[in-house]
Amino acid sequence: AMGFDGYRSFKYCLLRDRSGKSPQSPYFDPMGDLDLKPWDCLEDLPLKETRMAGGLLEDTLKSLSTQGLSRAVRMLATARTIDIYGVENSFTPASDLLTKLTYLGLNCRMHTDAYLQQISAAHLGVADVAVAISHSGCSVDTVKALKQARKTGAGTIAITSSQGSMLAKYADVCLSTGGQDLSIYGTAIFSRIPDLAVIDLLYMGIIQSDYERFSRNLDKSGAVIADRGYPCK
Repeated sequence: AMGFDGYRSFKYCLLRDRSGKSPQSPYFDPMGDLDLKPWDCLEDLPLKETRMAGGLLEDTLKSLSTQGLSRAVRMLATARTIDIYGVENSFTPASDLLTKLTYLGLNCRMHTDAYLQQISAAHLGVADVAVAISHSGCSVDTVKALKQARKTGAGTIAITSSQGSMLAKYADVCLSTGGQDLSIYGTAIFSRIPDLAVIDLLYMGIIQSDYERFSRNLDKSGAVIADRGYPCK
């Protein structure tokens, strides 16, 4: 009736209160929308993580536009140069996109320095495409880079949680992943999960757009690094 999960959580709050720590604050401040409590067992985490990841992917499925995905695929497959922008947590999916597009033989680049991202954007042209990734859609450096790319006449693609974000304002195509109500200290830190799913969709879509060309390029890329792994026993 008091809202505790059980005796363990009740005991934790009593001990915390008796310790004299933060007497003016609530017994337990949850990490936003991340379902993680101090009394959770390590054995409980795999199921929690799986459920959370599944929920994020379900949001993406509901939010993603197939028309937008199709247009983004065409833009990337025919681009002269592809610029990729992202900072902090969004750098992981940005790096994954760079890897996948390079394997497909597309001319793409990405800078880790936010200043260089904006400088790179300023040198694009109408035959080029810029892809910006930001869960919140409000990362200043990422927004600036995409805005700069659009000024040059380049095609622009945003991968973000909301169609109404600042980043989406400067995008010709916005691929929405949903989950815009997540807090930065909660499950938003796992935003790479839906972002990576969208990257995979773009990758598969590009291959499908010209199967012979891109499958041949994949074979060529694979052959180049075939000697870089130890032989399997």
